[in-house]
Amino acid sequence: MTGPDSGPLAGRTVVVTRATDQAGSLACALRDRGATVVELPVIAIVDSADEGAALIAAVERAVDGGYDWIVVTSPNGAHRVVDAFRGRPFPGRIAVVGPKTAEPFLNTGQVVDLVPARALAEGLLAEFPAPTNGVASRVLLARAETARDVLPKGLRAAGWAVDVVVAYRNVAPEVDPEVLVAAATADLVTFTSESTVHRYHGLLAGPSGSSVAPVDAACIGPISAAAARSAGHRVVEADSHSVAGLVDAVEAWAASVGDIAD
Repeated sequence: MTGPDSGPLAGRTVVVTRATDQAGSLACALRDRGATVVELPVIAIVDSADEGAALIAAVERAVDGGYDWIVVTSPNGAHRVVDAFRGRPFPGRIAVVGPKTAEPFLNTGQVVDLVPARALAEGLLAEFPAPTNGVASRVLLARAETARDVLPKGLRAAGWAVDVVVAYRNVAPEVDPEVLVAAATADLVTFTSESTVHRYHGLLAGPSGSSVAPVDAACIGPISAAAARSAGHRVVEADSHSVAGLVDAVEAWAASVGDIAD
């Protein structure tokens, strides 16, 4: 958990709360800029409770032309959807929430038809086209077991028939007590989702259920930022909803500590 002695983040201790298999790029970028990084994975990504059976069945229907669109909201979901296709083409169209979610499809030669300008469910919904085939217009939405209802509600309100399938789950991992101690005394914590905010506070809660005094937080987007503010953090939000944008936000925080808007 040590970083170089120089760089814009030298002398700062930053907590990375992403799952272990996703934390590498963010942690390395922060260390390269001089930060001491505490890796506190507050979530672990695992298969759905049915071990992917419902997703595989839905993809089989998609291959047979049962859906006009497949909508995927995270790279975790995208990898599992691509695996379920087993190299077979999808006869419909694909929409994803952002460029990172598009990559698993693009890497296998699939065409991604819609990547919204804003990498949010709201951004995807704002750019999603209206149905053209009446009651036959169907969408397969592959996502985490626990997720906001913005997309399914919005798509149904627009006239689409939506099937929601669980592609993966976010679960609480075992955490080293020494890492918790280091995280509790850090200068800044990074959040990449609403669930990471809640899990972080659950892990750091005291015996009475009260959490530690919130440190400053850098958030990847408005949803995680709103959750962090509600939990009492002073927040700096990434301009672009990406790891690169989050790193820029951390640098901005370091340059203006004590002058962050609540």
